[in-house]
Amino acid sequence: MGNIRPSFIKTRALRLVETYPDQFTDDFETNKHLVSEFSDVGDNKRMRNWIAGYITRYKQRRVD
Repeated sequence: MGNIRPSFIKTRALRLVETYPDQFTDDFETNKHLVSEFSDVGDNKRMRNWIAGYITRYKQRRVD
């Protein structure tokens, strides 16, 4: 069983991936820094990690 994430996490993450397709990778640490740089999450670490985790799993599942 996997984690179920709220739709606001998914929409923000997919919008970031569409806007910056070449920036994000399947590495969580890299994505974490990129999310804090490109997004408006501010100091909210949990939101940043949620979005970065979803992007990481999305990139791992999707082989380009």
